[in-house]
Amino acid sequence: MNLRDLLRITSRTFALGIERLPRTLCDATTIAYLLLRVSDYLEDNEEMNAEEKVKLLNLWVNILREDDQVEKLTSQLGNADTSNPDAIVAQHSKEILHHLHSLPYEVREIIIHHVINSTLGMARWTKQGPNVNDETDLDDYMFEVAGRVGYLMTQLFAWYSFAIRIKLKNIMPLAREFGLALQTVNVIRGIRDDYDRGWVYIPKKFLSEIDLSADQLFDPQYRQQALQVLGRMTEKAERHLRHALTYVKALPWWQHGIRLGCIFPLMFAIRTLAVSRNNAEVFGSETKITREEVKKIVVDSTLWGWSNIWLDSYYEKLSGTTG
Repeated sequence: MNLRDLLRITSRTFALGIERLPRTLCDATTIAYLLLRVSDYLEDNEEMNAEEKVKLLNLWVNILREDDQVEKLTSQLGNADTSNPDAIVAQHSKEILHHLHSLPYEVREIIIHHVINSTLGMARWTKQGPNVNDETDLDDYMFEVAGRVGYLMTQLFAWYSFAIRIKLKNIMPLAREFGLALQTVNVIRGIRDDYDRGWVYIPKKFLSEIDLSADQLFDPQYRQQALQVLGRMTEKAERHLRHALTYVKALPWWQHGIRLGCIFPLMFAIRTLAVSRNNAEVFGSETKITREEVKKIVVDSTLWGWSNIWLDSYYEKLSGTTG
């Protein structure tokens, strides 16, 4: 199975954006994304306890540091559930690493640095357990799993484009916000699935302020209070998404492929948040946008994504604040 196939089976929506990047960036981003999916799989694997997960995450870090133990990892994943796309990616980690080491040195170092740091962050949170006390804790977790990805991508963009490189210092804080924006929406849309596997990323402070427990969040008897909490999370997501929009608008208009690589996931997130807003169904199942909406966003963004004026208008339209 080649890298493009692995990318598409793990996330068709992310693949849509990644495949619009210039070829060299597309290859590098595909490899980085797949390496992070290995980390995600080790963190989320429900067949292992926390101690086993931390051990394998640290092993993965050592492998990324060129301590050649990849067979030791894949042998422990031999009985992995092949119906899980991330398990399939993890089983192909040796091939992904081979492609990683074929990249230019600077690109390789950018990817390794950020994937290692993100993986170490996942290990820290796995060891700590589902203990999100306040918004600071939530932001810390989201930075490790998504904010660092914003840094990774921005540094790759800067490696490729001098126009981005000269404004790197100014856009790096926005890169973090881009990652937090996407992850906050992920927390909202996946709140039920996370709860079912023992994690609640909603800060305990949000719950305690209205005398609600994590379990009551999913009890229909407490639906109005739960919707208040959802409103707090929605407001938080909107703040991050506004900064993410500023990030995209800071990218050169003529780097259309790079912009599309960011516009697609941003607009998907904006629309997902819109359908999740004040929607009690998020407490029962994952919120998704339709394939027709995805297709329209892709077509519209491809035609007009070079224009910052259009981006502002389209953002408002997808968020439901305009007709």
